[in-house]
Amino acid sequence: MTSDHTPTTTTEPPAGCPAHGRGAGGLTRLFGPGAEDLNGLYERLREEHGPVAPVLLHDDVPIWVVLGHAENLHMVRSPTHFTRDSRIWTPLVDGQVKPDHPLMPHIAWQPIASHAEGDEHKRLRGAVKASMEGLDDRTLRRYINRSSQRLVNEFCESGKAELVTQFAEHLPMAVMCHVLGMPEEYNDRLVHAARDALKGTDTAIASHGYVMDALSRLTARRRAEPLDDAASKLVTHPAKLTDDEVREHLRLLLFAAYEASVNLLSSVLLQVIIDPRFYAKLNGGQMTVPEAVEQSLWDHPPFSTIFAYFAKVDTELGGQRIRKGDGLLFAPAPANVDPLMRPDLSANMRGNRSHLAFGSGAHECPGQDVGRAIADVGVDALLFRLPDVQLDCPEAELRYTQSISSRHLVALPVHFDPKPQQEITHKPSHANLPQPRGSWPLPSRRRVAPEARAEAEAVVAEVEAADAVAVAVEETVVVEARRPGVWRRVLVWWRGY
Repeated sequence: MTSDHTPTTTTEPPAGCPAHGRGAGGLTRLFGPGAEDLNGLYERLREEHGPVAPVLLHDDVPIWVVLGHAENLHMVRSPTHFTRDSRIWTPLVDGQVKPDHPLMPHIAWQPIASHAEGDEHKRLRGAVKASMEGLDDRTLRRYINRSSQRLVNEFCESGKAELVTQFAEHLPMAVMCHVLGMPEEYNDRLVHAARDALKGTDTAIASHGYVMDALSRLTARRRAEPLDDAASKLVTHPAKLTDDEVREHLRLLLFAAYEASVNLLSSVLLQVIIDPRFYAKLNGGQMTVPEAVEQSLWDHPPFSTIFAYFAKVDTELGGQRIRKGDGLLFAPAPANVDPLMRPDLSANMRGNRSHLAFGSGAHECPGQDVGRAIADVGVDALLFRLPDVQLDCPEAELRYTQSISSRHLVALPVHFDPKPQQEITHKPSHANLPQPRGSWPLPSRRRVAPEARAEAEAVVAEVEAADAVAVAVEETVVVEARRPGVWRRVLVWWRGY
């Protein structure tokens, strides 16, 4: 920000005063009293300043928040004007941002892809992107489904559950441990440590250390014996990442994907349970779970704002004069409801992926497909097992923890008719699954009688049809006391169990 916004000593107005929540220079604070409803605050800032507004962070540090959809896109797609390198940020250079600033872990420059530029960014980003793009989608979705079934098994017989702490906070960690290559590290303690580190509590440093120890062990194992997982792809990539670079990018993948997936999964679960627009359409076949996921990404992006971009030159954005060294918040939440982009917020956004939930430009989230898959398969699996799930408290009693960066549902209590557990039968693997059955050639007609071939083709067609309507349970079979029938054994064999 410009020097005109340098903080001065002011007298705090009393609660309820229209000036409450204002800081130095009359600028709006994004923290403390008056900032409890950030979504409402962003709309007031839009009315007052337009698509780019001057605001204050903790300790009254000035920064711009970019509210407009087009302005956010322009910023993240203009590397000649804006960078993620905070070392040029004027308040940091001038010593206004202290080492113990609450947001320093988000802002401080680190030697990772999301803060790098030019050739160094290409080198690091290329390795990270390759580690995520090498995942086999069918294998990943089967693992997500298995993990979902295991979690549902833990509470399905009780008829009630709390879906944030019992499902949404566990499923992404189980999946990310598998993706990175350390499934043996997944347990309740790792989930708690990740949540604790992200919340910034008094024990956050120790929790962060616990997670980093696990990632250090993983790096050492994969350096000695690479396998077919994301950590191995980072270690063996031609970019030749050092052990420190591997660990830091594993940390980035784990924490960013975990936090985003927890928030997205919680949001989608809540919407399909309470919102008749979603639930009725899901049951009526008019809206698929992936479409519900995309709608949630529009309405409730996993990260409200991203810290941060910094002006490399004097420029203009959204009618505001931005000076070299100014900081700017990339803000998906207000950008996704920009009236110029969405004049009617009730309109269905089916098929429209132009939201900014996963960013854009050079630093667009490389793991967004994993996040979508976790929410898509996880919600689908839970709804299939518990189709009668209902909220177990008034919607008004649901609580959230909110910060500048995200809004997190604290608890989602539900009830349903008790259901039996299901047996998980397929062994986890990173190996690619066999090709779809449609690609398998049938024996030559010269070696198979026409009657036999016709019968075989009929069986294949019937199994394919059954498989198409049983995707949500393709990883499980109900525990039965008697020997399965012929058709059940055919399906189990056909699906490769």
